[in-house]
Amino acid sequence: MGSEDVLKSASKLASYNVLLQVMFRVLTFLLNAFTLRFVSKELMGVVNVRLMLLYSTLVFLSREAFRRACLSGEGAGRNWRQVINLLWLTFPLGCVWGVLLVCVWWWVLQAPDPESIPHYVPAVGLFCLSALTELLAEPLWVLAHAHMFVRLKVIAESLAMIAKCLVTVVLVVSAPQWGLYIFSAAQCVYAGFLLLCYVLYFMHFLGSEEAEKKSFPVHHITDLLPSRVDHEPLLNWKLTTLTWSFFKQSFLKQILTEGERYVMTFLNVLNFGDQGVYDIINNLGSMVARFLFLPIEESFYVFFAKVLERGREVRHQKQEEVSMAAEVLECLLKLVLLIGLIITVFGYAYSHLALDIYGGELLSSGAGPDLLRCYSCYVLLLAINGVTECFVFAAMSKEEVDRYNLVMLGLSASFLLLSYWLTWMLGGIGFILANCCNMALRITHSIVYIHRYFLQSEYAPLWGLRPHSAVIIALGVSSILTAFSESMFCCDGGWLLRLVHVAVGAVCLLGVVITVFLTETRLVEFVKTQLLPKYSKKLT
Repeated sequence: MGSEDVLKSASKLASYNVLLQVMFRVLTFLLNAFTLRFVSKELMGVVNVRLMLLYSTLVFLSREAFRRACLSGEGAGRNWRQVINLLWLTFPLGCVWGVLLVCVWWWVLQAPDPESIPHYVPAVGLFCLSALTELLAEPLWVLAHAHMFVRLKVIAESLAMIAKCLVTVVLVVSAPQWGLYIFSAAQCVYAGFLLLCYVLYFMHFLGSEEAEKKSFPVHHITDLLPSRVDHEPLLNWKLTTLTWSFFKQSFLKQILTEGERYVMTFLNVLNFGDQGVYDIINNLGSMVARFLFLPIEESFYVFFAKVLERGREVRHQKQEEVSMAAEVLECLLKLVLLIGLIITVFGYAYSHLALDIYGGELLSSGAGPDLLRCYSCYVLLLAINGVTECFVFAAMSKEEVDRYNLVMLGLSASFLLLSYWLTWMLGGIGFILANCCNMALRITHSIVYIHRYFLQSEYAPLWGLRPHSAVIIALGVSSILTAFSESMFCCDGGWLLRLVHVAVGAVCLLGVVITVFLTETRLVEFVKTQLLPKYSKKLT
């Protein structure tokens, strides 16, 4: 597959991933708004913080390193028998992590009050079971992702999410007294549907004419099981050592990604009710980051990993592919920067209104609006960090990855200490400020690496972090107007004044978008030709 084909496939995957994540976030958004009317905020805190932390920790530590290694240039296109054997190690590794984590969640952490939140112990076991079920699909997921099976991912995860939402809604309405059993059953249904979709697809696909036409490396469903070929080692040693490097990094990255939940869970700086409110606002504030920035990061990591040669200097690589990588990186940086700036500007003036509509006084009173305003600023840093680290992880050599692990270790320790200190002083806002400091340091490291990487070439992709001056002026004017509008029209004067406030924001946003279209023509062309599905289909 040539570089142009890889770019087109990665762009198409990013587009579908964005649509998929939009659906996920919208469904989760509506589901949280619905369940808030039936369950307590303490129960939501236990589910969304304590139990989902168990689930995400188990899954991430068991599979992230394998995904990174097997989707890089060292894994894709190699001996797929050895790659599949390596991927099957995710399940026994998950079992080990499951035993350790369940013991911690049962006997080390403080359990919630059994009178108000019953069934905690079996819920922990069921969430662990659902995570292990999802790990069984890992070899199939990597095969599908490496060969750009875009629709499979979309359909499988869509059906699983819809099934989870249906189970949650039905049980919350019909049997709210089941408490944690409701969310445990829904999570198990999600994992089961996901595994079933992948298994059924590959049973149908393998051996078909389409598979032969694509020269798919696996021919029978039994080939997806671990096995050994004569005169070949069971595992690719180079790929295995790369996985180990990523594993050490993934452990630290998980602490950085879920750091505030670990602090809340292990240090008890917030009660379960406050954890529930913080998590709801956190999910609301991170919607755009998750459904837009994360799919772009995942998809273009595949592109950079396939186009660039890991650990090799720019001048020793194919200049056509280096040029393409630099151009894509510059456009991606400009894209996420502008989206992040728009969210920061408009998020400040519309946080209170958004929370009042979504959760009523429960969320809009107290520190809720300030939390969401701070998170709007944090989204800007999330956006830039996602793209810069996406490139850095694809370009680093194994030795550089190992050195970066030491950097991540220092960041992890400082982040945990800073988040505990700031939360003790400022409450939930302290978590967001600690995340901002941590993200700024990670961005700085990535920018330095990218600058050095392209230093001996004619390319300067970091120019993508410099928006046109007209766009900056438009954002500044919008910030002043929307802040004035909020002080005048929102949010105690009734719905008519709220609509006036919304109209002011809509006009300002339109002005910013028009300014971007007129000044950032290169970026607009990149979005049209590479990210929008209808244009992507024309190119393919």
